[in-house]
Amino acid sequence: MIFKMRFAYRAAVCLAVFSVSGFSVAGFSVSGFGSERPHVVIVMADDHGYGDTGYTGHPFVQTPYLDAMAETGVVFNRFYASAPVCSPTRASVMTGRHPFRTNVPNHGHYMRPHETTIAEALKDAGYVTGHFGKWHIGSVQPNSPTSPGGAGFDEWLSGLNFFDNDPYLSRNGNYEQIKGPGTVISMDATIDFLTRHHSGEKPMFAVTWFPSPHDPQEELPDFPHASELYNDQATKKPGYFREITLLDQQIGRLQQTLTDLGIKDNTLFLYCSDNGGLVPASSGGRAKKGSIYEGGLRVPAILQWPAKYQSSQVDTPAFSSDIYPTLIAVAQAKVEHQTPLDGIDLTAVISGDRKTRPGMGFWHGFRDGQGTWSDRIIKALMEAKLAGKPNPHPERILKNVNEFPKFEDLDSRGHAAWNAWPWKLHRIENRQQVKYELYHLVNDPMEARDLSKQEPERVRELKTALESWQQSVLRSWSGADYRH
Repeated sequence: MIFKMRFAYRAAVCLAVFSVSGFSVAGFSVSGFGSERPHVVIVMADDHGYGDTGYTGHPFVQTPYLDAMAETGVVFNRFYASAPVCSPTRASVMTGRHPFRTNVPNHGHYMRPHETTIAEALKDAGYVTGHFGKWHIGSVQPNSPTSPGGAGFDEWLSGLNFFDNDPYLSRNGNYEQIKGPGTVISMDATIDFLTRHHSGEKPMFAVTWFPSPHDPQEELPDFPHASELYNDQATKKPGYFREITLLDQQIGRLQQTLTDLGIKDNTLFLYCSDNGGLVPASSGGRAKKGSIYEGGLRVPAILQWPAKYQSSQVDTPAFSSDIYPTLIAVAQAKVEHQTPLDGIDLTAVISGDRKTRPGMGFWHGFRDGQGTWSDRIIKALMEAKLAGKPNPHPERILKNVNEFPKFEDLDSRGHAAWNAWPWKLHRIENRQQVKYELYHLVNDPMEARDLSKQEPERVRELKTALESWQQSVLRSWSGADYRH
């Protein structure tokens, strides 16, 4: 009933004409979890590449807290962002669906309020929910159905996009400027949320989306002479690596808080990044952020839940769309009308009972991104409110969430790929010219040897799977999942 009432409110605000329908959530086994559900903390960096940590072999960047987490937790050796840029991956985390389905084909687009989010599902299951840091899939204006509050978070301190030092942020729809590094401010808010709610009757769900190490990379770690850190290394991006060390320090603060509050054992804590890194040499694959090749998608990912899992490494591929169905299972939540998911419940994968997974689809370059200047926009909103002037950005409350584009049978612009481990087929369409590339990711992790000519039958098989998935994605984007 809570879900239905909340959706009805959001749909009315949006003037939407569709009701939620789709597929029920099936196959989510909760046996073995016991009656005490864990607290859940999801921390995601902005542009942290797979190879840019100590535990993945980086030659100089200092990440002692992530390294320690990797020693004691569950390390995903092949974890992917669902998209090579930020906003789409965030939509996949929230919904378990490919971001095109949710109206987020590139950065700056808004996720439709018609979607069921993980925050809503866990809130309906009895969790208290909070979002802290970068949002970038909707508005941060009060009462907007596209804000963190509209997406199911009880409390939020959020920016529209990346932010750096002394950011302008929205606290539950109230605007303020806070002095200090944005990444530290995001963790301050997370720690405050956990501290206030840890002894309550409800389990906690906290989502922290760091603004680092996204440029302009002016935040500094807590070190003497921090502005000089990594200046002596052979890199053109010392600020990028400084911010990785800064965010690592915030992971350390969070770990200490969980210990001090006595909740570390029964807290599921996941760290990952929203897309590949900015340095191709250490991206963990070919290319970097913005690319469908491995370097744009592969990211560091570690899960910690001491009461449930011991130290282990997972070689079965996973991606950010898996977070939603996994947490639905862990939290023993129920979604009454679940739209089609791209992710799977990873609990059997983590335990080692499952070694394979369905194929994973990726797609980028279909539409351009949309600029979002977080500080500039929120500052204008704050100043207008203080002066009693009209809202300077009413267009940013909903943007295009009520538009339902119609597509040809297969409008397949851009670069798409189908990962059927260990094979990966690329479909690259440019000016109506299409080419295919095929790689064996175990034998060729850098995607350097195209095997499409040697494996024509496999290309045909994977092409069929990819194009069928693309058609499904376009149907969802057109609004078909909301009609019943």
